[in-house]
Amino acid sequence: MKGFIATGRTDRTVELVELPQPEPKADELLLKVDAYSVNRGETFLLESPPPGWRPGKDVAGLVVQAAADGSGPAVGERVVAHPPASGWAEYVAVSTASVAALPERVTTSQAAALPLAGLTALRLLRATDGVLGKRVLLTGASGGVGHYVVELAVAAGAVVTAVSSSPERGRRLGEFGATVVPKVEAATGPFDLVLESTGGSNLPAALDRLVPGGTLIWFGQASREPVTLNFFDLLHGAPGVTIRHFSYAAAAPAETYGDDLATLVRLVAEDRLHPEIGLVANWTRTADVLTDLRDRRIRGNAVLTVA
Repeated sequence: MKGFIATGRTDRTVELVELPQPEPKADELLLKVDAYSVNRGETFLLESPPPGWRPGKDVAGLVVQAAADGSGPAVGERVVAHPPASGWAEYVAVSTASVAALPERVTTSQAAALPLAGLTALRLLRATDGVLGKRVLLTGASGGVGHYVVELAVAAGAVVTAVSSSPERGRRLGEFGATVVPKVEAATGPFDLVLESTGGSNLPAALDRLVPGGTLIWFGQASREPVTLNFFDLLHGAPGVTIRHFSYAAAAPAETYGDDLATLVRLVAEDRLHPEIGLVANWTRTADVLTDLRDRRIRGNAVLTVA
């Protein structure tokens, strides 16, 4: 089969090569990949890839070999899956606990945009202990996670302000019901909750806009700039604020990926969640798409289709 490997180079981070077809374990199915999504986090990891690691966590396609232990979907079913790696290939082996079946009305391109971004958004909002009636500030909002967070939070009754530096990249966020601002400093607070994903100077600026007793959940550092907090700024700011760290993988066991993916798929099928796909291209363009994604030239998710 063909699949992408990490090159370790900066000019061309991946290369399409011949690879052995995976041999699934007893609790794994073999998936013929129809589409996969790429994420900014993967672009960072590709800069210094671990030995033997192959990229690919968000895939959708057709089951061509069912799990030997009898678990999971049968041969011929379409599924979305969240393997730990190696999904940018014609075939991938995936634990049946990390897949969900697709109804007819959900395409594999839509489904491929769900796993990492959708799981992060879903679990992040669960970690807030409810957003009904809360004023929420979201930074780094124009990526895949941000679009899902905004749509789900507004539907759950939150009043959302979303930070997007580009009006075009933030257009859909406004359509979903958010107030879109170009920078944290332009956000009119105070806010009950901040969901912060950029790091750098944005985190202390967002923290300064919390109500007394408010919460900031830090779930990313897209700017790749470290955060510096001044104790005296905190001392003279809103009293009793809380800063929490969040990771979607640590928020719940990996064995529940399939259940959460099924929830996301159901919401898409019911027209209550809309994957924001800024680009669909043939998988031979993966290297170029990675560059565009890293340089923020793609709104939402980028999906590659395997011909």
